[in-house]
Amino acid sequence: MNLLYLTFVFPLIGFLLLATLRTRLSENVAAVIGVGSMGLSALTTLYVGIDFLQNIPQGGSYVQTLWTWMQVGDFNASFGLHLDGLSLTMLGVVTGVGFFIHLFASWYMRGEKGFERFFSYMNLFVASMLLLVLGDNLALLYLGWEGVGLCSYLLIGFYYFDKANGEAAIKAFTVTRVGDVFMAIGLFILFKELGTLNIQQIVSLAPQHWQMNDPMLVFATLMLLGGAVGKSAQLPLQTWLADAMAGPTPVSALIHAATMVTAGVYLIARTHGLFLMTPDVLHLVGVVGAVTLVLAGFSALVQTDIKRVLAYSTMSQIGYMFLALGVGAWQASVFHLMTHAFFKALLFLSAGAVIIACHHEQNIFKMGGLYKKIPFVYACFLIGGGALAAFPFITVGFYSKDAILLQAYASGHTDLFWAGLLGALFTSIYTFRLIYIVFHGKENGHAHEIHGVSYWLPLGVLLVLSTGVGAFIHQPLEGVLPAFASPISEETKHFVEILAIGTGLVGLAIGAALFMGERRIPTALANSSIGKAISRLWMGGWGFDWLYDLLFVKPFLFIAHINRHDVIDKIIGLIPRTVRAGNELMVVSENGRLRWYAASVALGAVLILGVVLFLQMSRG
Repeated sequence: MNLLYLTFVFPLIGFLLLATLRTRLSENVAAVIGVGSMGLSALTTLYVGIDFLQNIPQGGSYVQTLWTWMQVGDFNASFGLHLDGLSLTMLGVVTGVGFFIHLFASWYMRGEKGFERFFSYMNLFVASMLLLVLGDNLALLYLGWEGVGLCSYLLIGFYYFDKANGEAAIKAFTVTRVGDVFMAIGLFILFKELGTLNIQQIVSLAPQHWQMNDPMLVFATLMLLGGAVGKSAQLPLQTWLADAMAGPTPVSALIHAATMVTAGVYLIARTHGLFLMTPDVLHLVGVVGAVTLVLAGFSALVQTDIKRVLAYSTMSQIGYMFLALGVGAWQASVFHLMTHAFFKALLFLSAGAVIIACHHEQNIFKMGGLYKKIPFVYACFLIGGGALAAFPFITVGFYSKDAILLQAYASGHTDLFWAGLLGALFTSIYTFRLIYIVFHGKENGHAHEIHGVSYWLPLGVLLVLSTGVGAFIHQPLEGVLPAFASPISEETKHFVEILAIGTGLVGLAIGAALFMGERRIPTALANSSIGKAISRLWMGGWGFDWLYDLLFVKPFLFIAHINRHDVIDKIIGLIPRTVRAGNELMVVSENGRLRWYAASVALGAVLILGVVLFLQMSRG
């Protein structure tokens, strides 16, 4: 376990090498550094994980303090790493899935301008996420939190020569910064009230310092929730995620599967002791997740970009994790976080393979019939899509989503349960739509076969993990996160299971009825006036961009416009103008004429004598 620090040091070294040697490296060397650093990090995680599970420390956690990071007065923040069952689970997801994404990227990005720059950003992204996960105090966690935000900006805007990509990166950076400000306020409150930012000390001191539903604690947890919804793209800060598809496809896989969007779920799970003392805020977490997953499901139904369909599905699946947190299904939430990483990475990397095969085409209606050209990718999409739609028994998504729905029902939050069930229905419909349009029907574009071990190996491993095999991976969360408290009878279990399976199968049947054949019903709906209006609304993510533009952007621009001739600015501007005028006046006197200088000296002497005489007379 003493090698824990190497998990983030290896990708950090990879970043430094790639960033400093950038143009002097060949693509092969850059790929070896970028992928190799992630491979070493994953192997270190495997070694540390085995050592931890075989020799679980007293108290169930291991702390490695590297140095004292900050010390000001009574404030002391260490650069320390905290390893327990939760951080080990996250560590495995980030390094394991992250490695396969890096390996796939070495194939996908081959020949792209900025190949070395891309891998330097990717390595820094993973290093930042590992700091976020392993930090034993909220200051270090926040450092990783901000590092992830910076890297998302760099990677989403990787193709910066296209203005739209730059705007998407700025949007992601700006929207997530709003959440980051909320989170920072929460940290300030916790430090002011408890005198520490150490996470374990905060959780243990909170019950001693506050009563249940204390207003100050409620405010602090609301601020933490604000940070979580920003990073995890939940309402009302979800608008950045769909536009983040402007980045290269491996970036989308890394953001959606292994890193950034899971950070909010991890934050709430890590500070669960605080949320348990504010049950109303905890219920709000579940409501936010439920509303987000339903709205995102509607939007995914009408998207035409293969990556945007998957983006809205991510928003929806993270919503399930928030819903689970809100009903106290802590372990089920983290379980779904892990399974989602498997099948969402598989889907995004498979989408990248489709895009390469179709000559960088992303419109699903310009594809079709691809199962003949790329049968292996088709199989990956079937398994990944099946896991997304929670196809029963043979896919990993069924086990984690079923656990969430079961515990939501057993907790008595029937409103959240039915919202989750409605989201499952939409998921099955849009998943069938995506797979059928892309891989079946008439071929609407030219596609070619694709080859390469760094293409099929990551997909093959993730395909296996996305089947029921992935559900057998044990998460050591006992004693770290509370077990589900409400009793569950066998009758309840079977009722919810049958209902969940039936809902998923009904969704697939509806998808088949709507999108197989000539698609008369969806075509008629799309061409009607009401259908066009609804499609525009869902296509634009329910108009949140328009609303924020109206509420925030336009008022700001209006104030800037009317204040462009600010009086205060003009008054302050008098100072440099006065100095400049004095300078110009003195320059006139410097003309190189001897008589002018002599007259100036004489005039100065007369003025000085006059002042002296005036002072003498005034004293007398």
